[in-house]
Amino acid sequence: MIRLRDIALPPQHNAHQLQFEAARMLRLPNSKIRKLTIVRRSVDARKKPDVKIIYTVDVAVDGNESKILRQSGCKRASLAPVSYYVPPKPAAPPEKRPVVVGFGPAGMFAALILSLAGWKPLVLERGEDAQSRHEAVERFFAGGELNPASNVQFGEGGAGTFSDGKLNTGVNNPRIHWILEQFVKAGAREDILYDAKPHVGTDVLLTVVQNLRRRIESLGGEVRFRTQVTGLTVQEGKITGVETDGGETIPCDQVILAIGHSARDTFQMLEGLGVPMEPKPFAMGVRIEQKQKTIDLAQYGQEDPALPPADYKLVEHLPEGTVYTFCMCPGGYVVAAASEPGRVVTNGMSYADRDGENANAALLVTVNPDQFPYPGTLGGMYWQREIEERAYRYSGSYRAPAQTVGDFLAGKPSTGPAGVNPTYRPGVTWGDLNQVLPENITGPLRQALPLLERKLKGFAAPEGVLTAPETRSSSPVRILRDESRQSAIAGLYPTGEGAGYAGGIMSAAIDGIVTAEAVLGVTDGRKKDQ
Repeated sequence: MIRLRDIALPPQHNAHQLQFEAARMLRLPNSKIRKLTIVRRSVDARKKPDVKIIYTVDVAVDGNESKILRQSGCKRASLAPVSYYVPPKPAAPPEKRPVVVGFGPAGMFAALILSLAGWKPLVLERGEDAQSRHEAVERFFAGGELNPASNVQFGEGGAGTFSDGKLNTGVNNPRIHWILEQFVKAGAREDILYDAKPHVGTDVLLTVVQNLRRRIESLGGEVRFRTQVTGLTVQEGKITGVETDGGETIPCDQVILAIGHSARDTFQMLEGLGVPMEPKPFAMGVRIEQKQKTIDLAQYGQEDPALPPADYKLVEHLPEGTVYTFCMCPGGYVVAAASEPGRVVTNGMSYADRDGENANAALLVTVNPDQFPYPGTLGGMYWQREIEERAYRYSGSYRAPAQTVGDFLAGKPSTGPAGVNPTYRPGVTWGDLNQVLPENITGPLRQALPLLERKLKGFAAPEGVLTAPETRSSSPVRILRDESRQSAIAGLYPTGEGAGYAGGIMSAAIDGIVTAEAVLGVTDGRKKDQ
């Protein structure tokens, strides 16, 4: 195969034009290309409005590839490297099957790797299956009761199921493409295999996570929903079992702890057992919404239905703290992400087609342990709770406090929308976010918004909406582990975002896989080159 890089085409193009350009670069007749595979696709809007779609492709050709490369003289062509991840081979299972606690991305992919190796893991998930969970979430969005065990945070697929479903990560890891392939096999679109910013969408993720679970079950694994781990049994410094809310003690020698960033009662249980943990920096703030058309025009300089809804990623470093956008959802919705009664939390999600009227993103301020108003390992967690409770009291319900950007910067309460309608359900209570968020959050936000507006026109337009609070961007604690990925309690493997070792679907899935490899005794990374 020959790899061709930096093929630039207009947004309105088709597969024939892509193949024609590949043939032109290699100075070959179009008929000499037997197969073309897209490796990467991205949008280049640096010279807006002259936006281009940039491709890297692998092509199979008739003839000697090395000779064709020499004759073409193309500096953007080379022999395609062949590198891929190979899951561990089946191995003799232990006498006691391993237990995976939590069925978000980390737990799901840890369980898949163990199942492929024939170890038949038992997965314990406090929440419900994806279909039941979806129904519970929709009832809550419509103004119904919160189900503390089945919500945007807990249940099959983890918190990422109700998100934009981004699968990009800053980590360079040979497992990434394999993970993307598993998502495609489970029902995701094939374009996630090559898009520079792959995303699935919450509507598709609901199906994908169920299919991944069925695959685990077909390999001998077991997934128990509505089963919360409430305790651990330990003897002579080694894990010997897990206790559940049903009163059962399940014997085991290996526990992968993939609990997610919102399992606060589990953090408290672990602290009570003396499991080594430490507070870690995280971020809190608001969700900001603008019209998606505003972002499209700012990023592309034009409206073109052939272009995907535009996204953004912004950061401003201030003396008072770094302010940045996170989990940006083009054409998305701000959602009610509470998991505890009497507390308001916001998050963002998009459907696969990203066709909503608004864009939204978390607008966050980094906070460090020395800023936490509460002492101890769980000080950040208690601070999150305080802010979420304040938001609930402000609205008197699960309606989220909201303020327009213009009013927030002017220091006056909002009484209604100014052009951008908030998408948060079950609704917002207009007012003053300074009554909800502390000054070390609102102060940096006030400073950063005009500066970020200079970087992206329309980002801080006065009619934009700020909805609060966004408190669950990442875990406020880290459950310590050693080089073998085990806690000080032998056989306990803290994993994923909740344990403080990941930040998103892809990085959590990678962490889950590497932990499963450690449980299996695999140490070579499973990278194979040919």
